Amino acid sequence: MVNLDEKYMKKCFSLAIKGKGKTTPNPMVGCVVLDKNGDVISTGYHHKYGENHAERNALLKLNNNQTKGGTLYVNLEPCSHYGKTPPCTDLIIEYGIKRVVIGMKDINPKVNGIKQLEQAGIEVTTGVLEDEAKFLNRIFIKNMKEKLPYVVLKTATTLDGKISTNNGDSKWITSEDARAEVYKLRKEFDCIMTSSNTVIADNPKMEHKNKCILDTNSRVSTDSKIFEQGEVFVATRKNTKVNKNGKLDIKYVLSELYKKGIYTVFVECGGTLAGSMLKEGLIDEIYQFIAPKILNDNNGKSCFDGDNIEKISQAKNLKIYKSKAIGTDLFIKYKVL
Repeated sequence: MVNLDEKYMKKCFSLAIKGKGKTTPNPMVGCVVLDKNGDVISTGYHHKYGENHAERNALLKLNNNQTKGGTLYVNLEPCSHYGKTPPCTDLIIEYGIKRVVIGMKDINPKVNGIKQLEQAGIEVTTGVLEDEAKFLNRIFIKNMKEKLPYVVLKTATTLDGKISTNNGDSKWITSEDARAEVYKLRKEFDCIMTSSNTVIADNPKMEHKNKCILDTNSRVSTDSKIFEQGEVFVATRKNTKVNKNGKLDIKYVLSELYKKGIYTVFVECGGTLAGSMLKEGLIDEIYQFIAPKILNDNNGKSCFDGDNIEKISQAKNLKIYKSKAIGTDLFIKYKVL
């Protein structure tokens, strides 16, 4: 038997994703409105930060006679305060909605939409496909909870996890198709982060409007290609915090980027920085391109090299949530658990 609440919540998800990359720092939200007979009469989604929320976009297509006694589905608790737009709860009440079905509660402490709807006599159902709702807005949740950017690390490896030979030769492990995909992925993020080791070894251009180089000892030359385009923030021991080992406090760097309006970071680096960030719990997801090649050399450089592990139980656990072939390579997306 079809669960109608889940059916329409999934529709909310598919609507919400249309706003991907445009709603930040707000969440992605979709809305479905049913009349009192259970027929879908309107849909809407949050198009862009500062513009109408999903509920408002869906309801303003209708009049009160159409919506009276109806049901509204939305993947995130409706807002109850004035921000860039008026409260959605006021409009839901005004339109005579009888029942509201919500995917997840809003973690923003300013939002108290559920209570306001219930006080108006509206039946509220929460937690429908809640895990999926939280995954959809995982960037918003981290930004709101931790005041830090959401961090995705990209790596390109052989089947045995190597990113280069021992002498640093890495061109090219993956196919041209995979490299083209990386160019597209960069555009989905607010900033690219890399290490001084990577800049010095590869002299990459990394085309993007915002870039961050972790350069503890100020080794990177301003003649490097990475400075040719966009704004580059160079974190050194002179302008940021260092930890007790004399290394950069990467979490502090991320917090400074967040203050600059950077909500997502795409990390491209070697095994030392990748391993260090993984150990410190600073990576939220990993994008891995795996080439059908085996280096077969323990002296080759690994994609993660930041810890001394003695037991398999100490390994970092990941969850694969998407995989596909790109050219001759395999592209896998992991959520770090």
